[in-house]
Amino acid sequence: MGPVIDVFDKLWARYDAWYQRHRVLAENELRAVQALGLRGRGLEVGVGTGWFASRLGAGYGVDPSPGMLRLAHRRGVEAVLGVGERLPFRSAVFDYVLLVVTLCFVDEPVAVLAEAARVARPGGAVAACIVPRDSPWGRYYMEKRRVSPFYAVARFYTVEEVEAMMREAGLAVEAYSSVLRFPPHAEPRPEEPEPSPHGGFVCIKAVRGQASP
Repeated sequence: MGPVIDVFDKLWARYDAWYQRHRVLAENELRAVQALGLRGRGLEVGVGTGWFASRLGAGYGVDPSPGMLRLAHRRGVEAVLGVGERLPFRSAVFDYVLLVVTLCFVDEPVAVLAEAARVARPGGAVAACIVPRDSPWGRYYMEKRRVSPFYAVARFYTVEEVEAMMREAGLAVEAYSSVLRFPPHAEPRPEEPEPSPHGGFVCIKAVRGQASP
């Protein structure tokens, strides 16, 4: 088991407790994903404990952590053990594939996006949500690397870097949705998402072309 997987598998309960401790932030992020308008049969790559997938109606998930998957199953997500670089699904079977703060924890982000494009149907969506490295929230989380086992193993990207990865994986960027426009040390408040690539949590929606990726 690699160092990233090991951290999440040992500390899955601590990871899941974040959503309760930071409920306002989590609900803001959920609204940002919902604003993308993803519909149909969905797969979340890096599904974790299923917090997002269970609320979005994404019926399927994949994650390399058995501890995470147990809770995802209890939340009604049909989640299987696996990694994003080698998804255990046939090609062109999902209407959308979602990655919520997943790319920063994988070894080969372009390969993960290419696999997401493979299992999405032609014209289907691949959406990646990130905390941009050059945002106040990105800088805040990078400062916490010394005290957080999760951020210590994270690699943060800019929106532009993720867009370049998506293009390399054969995807065409189509839309954005973002929240967390208040600074990290401010009192959290509910926000409505904006169709903009600027924020502390940004979702980038891309589309798979008709040709095989």
